[in-house]
Amino acid sequence: MQYRILVAEDDRGLNQGIRLALQKEELVFDSAYTLEEAWELWQEKKPDMVLLDVNFPDGNGFDFLRTLRRASDIPVLVITANDMESDEVTGLTLGADDYITKPFSLMALRARVENIRRRATKSQRQLYEAEGYRFDFDKLEFQVEGQEIPLSAPEQKLLRLFLSHPGQTLPREVLVEKIWVDGVEYVDENALSVAVSRLRKKLEIRGKNSPIATVYGVGYVWRWAKEEIWEEPTK
Repeated sequence: MQYRILVAEDDRGLNQGIRLALQKEELVFDSAYTLEEAWELWQEKKPDMVLLDVNFPDGNGFDFLRTLRRASDIPVLVITANDMESDEVTGLTLGADDYITKPFSLMALRARVENIRRRATKSQRQLYEAEGYRFDFDKLEFQVEGQEIPLSAPEQKLLRLFLSHPGQTLPREVLVEKIWVDGVEYVDENALSVAVSRLRKKLEIRGKNSPIATVYGVGYVWRWAKEEIWEEPTK
C-alpha cells in the first residue's frame, strides 16, 4: 500500500535530498517549493504526511500548520532553521507531531519519519458507509450522497465519537473533554453547541432526520446503528 508524503521545502536541493534519503518502494512523494503549491498539492493529492519547512518566500509554515489543523489530523513534521525553543514549542502547540532543526542528518530525519508513520499506522482503519454517508478517516474524505464535505478537526473528532458509540447518549462534558483535549478549561460553553450544529448542517440529507439527536439536559446521541465495531478515537 502506497504512503504519500508531501515535502514542503523551498530549498530545491534539500527538497530533493529529503526525497532521495527517504526513498522506499511504498513511498510516493510530492514536492512543494511555496506555500501556495503546498496547499494545492495537499488538496489534490491528499498526502498521508507533510514535512513542513517554516520559512517560505510567500509566507510562514506555522500559518500553514495552523490552518491545516482546522481541517485535518494528518501527521506533520516541522523543519525549522531556527534553533530556538520558542519555535519548537510553537510547532508542537499548533499540532505538529514532531520537529527537526537544520542542519540535520538524513539518518535522523528517516528515524523521525518512521516513528511518526509507526504511530499513525497503529490506529485501526475507520470507514463508515451507510444511509448515504461515506466517511473515510484514513484519507480524511467525508461524503454525503456522493458529495464531499469539509470537516474541521473538532467536527471530525465529534463525528468519530458519535460513530464509536451508536445509540449511546454522550454527555456534553464528556464530548468537550474528548474534543478539546488541550485547554478544555478555556473552551466557551457554547463551543460544543456550535460544533454540533455545524456538523448537523453538513450531514443533512433531504427527507431524513439528522442522525444526531439532542438529549435535552444531557448531551447528544447518534441514532443510526452500524454493525461494524468502532474503537474510541485516541486523537
